[in-house]
Amino acid sequence: MKKEKKLVVMIPCYNEEKTLAQVVKKVPQKIPGVNQVEILVIDDGSTDKTAQIAKKLKVNLVSHYKNEGLGIAFKTGVEKALVLGADIITNIDADMQFNPFDIPKIAKPIIKGEADMVTATRFKDKKLMPKNMPKLKKIGNKGFTTLINLLTGESFTDTQCGFRAYTRETALRLTTFGKFTYTQEVFLDLANKGMKIIEVPVKVKYFKGRKTKISGSLFKYGLKALAIILQAFRDYRPLVFFGIPGVIISSFGFILSAASLVYWLILHRTQPVRMYLFTGIFLLTFGLLLLILALIADMLKRLRRNQEELLYRLRKNSPQG
Repeated sequence: MKKEKKLVVMIPCYNEEKTLAQVVKKVPQKIPGVNQVEILVIDDGSTDKTAQIAKKLKVNLVSHYKNEGLGIAFKTGVEKALVLGADIITNIDADMQFNPFDIPKIAKPIIKGEADMVTATRFKDKKLMPKNMPKLKKIGNKGFTTLINLLTGESFTDTQCGFRAYTRETALRLTTFGKFTYTQEVFLDLANKGMKIIEVPVKVKYFKGRKTKISGSLFKYGLKALAIILQAFRDYRPLVFFGIPGVIISSFGFILSAASLVYWLILHRTQPVRMYLFTGIFLLTFGLLLLILALIADMLKRLRRNQEELLYRLRKNSPQG
């Protein structure tokens, strides 16, 4: 007997009273390959009527007492979606930038078993390139996507888009720590676990003069997102994160020290290279310490893998797993 599939549509919100109802009402209730569709609103400490509107719409609602950040709202949503018995989880913004009618398009590769995660992309299909997108935001998106591709060895076109779909197995294995955002960290986590991620082009609306309520200013977003990416990369690739700087610094220190020593052996004096010698010894020592730290961090990474596997099994064997 074919198992019925439930799709849970997650909608994280922060002060989205003007558009939340439009998104909820446009979520398709009939999707090929899915027997049941449920909507889950995550109210991240809104100060407007977002929560009240969600209650009137009679959808599943989880509310934070205060604004915790998009990363926390995402984690809360995934945990609740698993409790609701989701086989597929889709995430869509509440501001109507994404078209809810595209949910079947995003979910289709998951339903067909072709991917572990599907993410919408705004830049793969030139015909669907977004209009009115701020130039600075486009540059920032390109920069972060290039960085994620460099760190994962993949060739994605859009790693900031929050319109995504996940299998239940993917959600159970997903581990993120960022409070401010989650979009880039998810790529690093799932790519590190060998999961298949594919992109699906969608059309996105950008409203002139509209400021995002979740991420704040672009500068603030860039700094915090970069910090999350670097922390994630440190955890997943500690040998590279600490090892490469260690090799470069210790090599430079060795060259300085060796050159100073040769100078002393030939001319039998330490001036004017004494400072170079001390600097070289310091850099050599510091570089070697970084290399030792890289080895220790790599051992800790193995412990983390075991911990994540235990966490996965706990989730899977729990009542909601």
